[in-house]
Amino acid sequence: MAISSEEQTEDYLFKIVLIGDSAVGKSNLLGRFARNEFHSNSKSTIGVEFQTQKMDIDGKEVKAQIWDTAGQERFRAVTSAYYRGAVGALVVYDISRRQTFESIGRWLNELHTHSDMNVVTILVGNKSDLRDAREVSADEGKALAEAQGLFFMETSALDSSNVASAFQTVVKEIYNILSRKVILSQGQKKKDVPLVENAKTVVLQDAKNTNQEVDSKNGKARCCSS
Repeated sequence: MAISSEEQTEDYLFKIVLIGDSAVGKSNLLGRFARNEFHSNSKSTIGVEFQTQKMDIDGKEVKAQIWDTAGQERFRAVTSAYYRGAVGALVVYDISRRQTFESIGRWLNELHTHSDMNVVTILVGNKSDLRDAREVSADEGKALAEAQGLFFMETSALDSSNVASAFQTVVKEIYNILSRKVILSQGQKKKDVPLVENAKTVVLQDAKNTNQEVDSKNGKARCCSS
């Protein structure tokens, strides 16, 4: 059923997940983005936490519901339910710990295994403020992102550099894919021809839980530097 703009509190709700090894700064990235907070002595908790953040894109109110593993990754206990419904992901490593960078492949495999959709993904090299302790260069991060077809950005939850940009990049790309799908769907309806079956799709959910299939064939994530 069509919902008028007057009846909606927000136009779209996108679920985004944070994944990566323990202690790479996922919770602090979320805290900095959602509440502008940073806790240097924060401890991992067991469970799943999420925060919501609203953005205005092209006059539309978009709510990003961002989920944090909250310590589960220490036991490799992140379940398929955590990924269910996600249309965006931040895959995070710590630039001062090479092992966390080498784990990215495993996290991407897990994301793809538990997600039956083409999730918009950004590779995030966190703790860019630790310049003297760096073990992974920005070029290495960018090269991996390019090889995997991901966005890329280095961030610092401590000094807040690029934190908002990383989240906004994912949300805006999801919205752009949805917008292209709507235009394509309108064109196909006029022609009364089904959409191309081979096209990769992501499923987006609006604020009223209406599923939308989104053509992402022409919306492949691009690598971008910080």
